[in-house]
Amino acid sequence: MARTANRIRTAILGASGYTGGELLRLLVHHPSVELRALTADRRAGKTVAEVFPNLGHLEFPQMIAIEDVKWSDIDLAFGCLPHATTQEVISKLPTSVKVIDISADFRLQDPAAYESWYGHKHAAVELQKEAVYGITELARDAVKKARLIANPGCYPTSAILPLAPLLAEHQVAADSIIIDSKSGVTGAGRTAKEANLFAEVSEGIHAYGVSYHRHMPEIEQELTRAAGTPITVNFTPHLMPMNRGILSTIYVKLADGANADALRATLAKRYKGEPFVHVVPKGVSPATRHVRGSNHCLIGVFPDRLPGRAIIVSVLDNLVKGASGQAVQNMNVQFGLPETTALEQEALFP
Repeated sequence: MARTANRIRTAILGASGYTGGELLRLLVHHPSVELRALTADRRAGKTVAEVFPNLGHLEFPQMIAIEDVKWSDIDLAFGCLPHATTQEVISKLPTSVKVIDISADFRLQDPAAYESWYGHKHAAVELQKEAVYGITELARDAVKKARLIANPGCYPTSAILPLAPLLAEHQVAADSIIIDSKSGVTGAGRTAKEANLFAEVSEGIHAYGVSYHRHMPEIEQELTRAAGTPITVNFTPHLMPMNRGILSTIYVKLADGANADALRATLAKRYKGEPFVHVVPKGVSPATRHVRGSNHCLIGVFPDRLPGRAIIVSVLDNLVKGASGQAVQNMNVQFGLPETTALEQEALFP
């Protein structure tokens, strides 16, 4: 239920990173949210103005250590901590605190799969059982009832939104899905890394995590759920010399009787009336600059020159619909608020 007399008392764990900063930008004007606690490890004791000068004219609590949060004053915690650190923290919180975790720690339902892909044992197996994988448009009813929401990854969101309805309608083959994705550098987080230096990233593009990227099992888990049959995808991510954005080009084999127009019609019907997912007109190719800074995902469908195949192009902002924006969208649903609250801003252009 939504808090009416009082606002949602909110904590952001790991508020000094990119997803934490994006939450601050979105939530500072949310009429139903009161930011009570902002945690940071190395930056505890600093002000938001010191960490995010773009927000320096606004009032926020000072950043503190997680150990200093007074949990009896918190209704909701957003987890923006590094992967492999959230499970232990969340497992110690009072059950009265709802959680939306933006890390990967609760996205995989199978703890054995988590251990295989992330290289260590799951530290909150019992808690995992209640986690809801929160692509809002596909899990709205479950999100409403959830205490713990696993916010989806950016690459998976760009792939699952277009593919899940098509697999559910058996319009594309389950055994021939190729996902070629490009992402801005913010997807790698804010921690200083040599590979993300300007001179290393600019004027070039490179593939990484080739044939074994940690978002693969997340994509396959949700597409298997949609299709009702095991799905294995060919997924390759690439790093682009840009700050924000994801563009996924998806190659599919059509089921008997299907064509690109039928795929487009299915997606248009499934997302009709959705505030943030839009199928673009025939012949239009979505671009990352069309969604930059917004919570929107745009999807285009094209016939392939190869008979019996189609090409899908999906774009979103990796920090908004791919992370913090979708987390706010899930919060709005979870607390019975209008889903678009604090997410009404349009994309920046150019």
